[in-house]
Amino acid sequence: MVLLALLALAAGLLLGHFGAGFPLWDLLLHSQDGVLNLLMLSVGVSIGLQRGIWQSMRRQPAKVLVIPLGVTAGSLLGGVLCALLTGYPLAESASIAACMGWYSLGGVTIEALAGGVYGGVAFLSNLMREILSFFCIPLLAKYLNPAACIAAAGATSEDTTLPVMMKYTGEENVVLSVFNGVVCSAFVPVLLPLCYHLGLR
Repeated sequence: MVLLALLALAAGLLLGHFGAGFPLWDLLLHSQDGVLNLLMLSVGVSIGLQRGIWQSMRRQPAKVLVIPLGVTAGSLLGGVLCALLTGYPLAESASIAACMGWYSLGGVTIEALAGGVYGGVAFLSNLMREILSFFCIPLLAKYLNPAACIAAAGATSEDTTLPVMMKYTGEENVVLSVFNGVVCSAFVPVLLPLCYHLGLR
C-alpha cells in the first residue's frame, strides 16, 4: 500500500510536469469533487462491512471513545505546536494536522482552500505519518501499549495500518483500531475546513 502511494505520487509529479494539455489529465483535474465524494463513499462502505463492530464496542465503551478523542486532540495540538516552531500560519498548520493521516483527502482539500504549496505539504506530511506508523507500531507495542499504536496510525488505523496493528497488538485490539479509524475519518472532513475557517489565521 505504501509503495503504491509513492508510485502514484511519482506518476502524478511526472504527469503534472510533462502532461499539460493531455485530455485525460485535464479531465481528472476538473473532477476533484467527484473523486472526493468517491473517497467518502468508500469510507462509508468500509464501515458498513465491519460485521459485529457495534456489539464489540458496547463491551468497552469508555476505551472506545477515549482513544479517537485523544488522537484528534493530540493531532490538533501537534499542528499548533508545529505552527509555533516553523512559523507556518496557524490555520494551515492546524488544518494539515486535522487530516490525521488521511493524505488523499487532505492534500486535495487543503489545495482548494490554501493553494498548491500547502496542499503538497498536507499530502506529504500525512503520507509520512502513515509510513512512519508502519515502523513505529512494533516499537510502540513493545515499549508502550496498543492505544499508543492506534494513536500513531490516526485515521489509517481502520485500513492500511490495520494488518500491522493485528500482528503486533493482537486481534483483541482490532475493534478499537477500526473504530478509531472510523471516528477519525468521520472527523476529518468536518475539522479540516473548520480549522481553516475559524479565524486561526
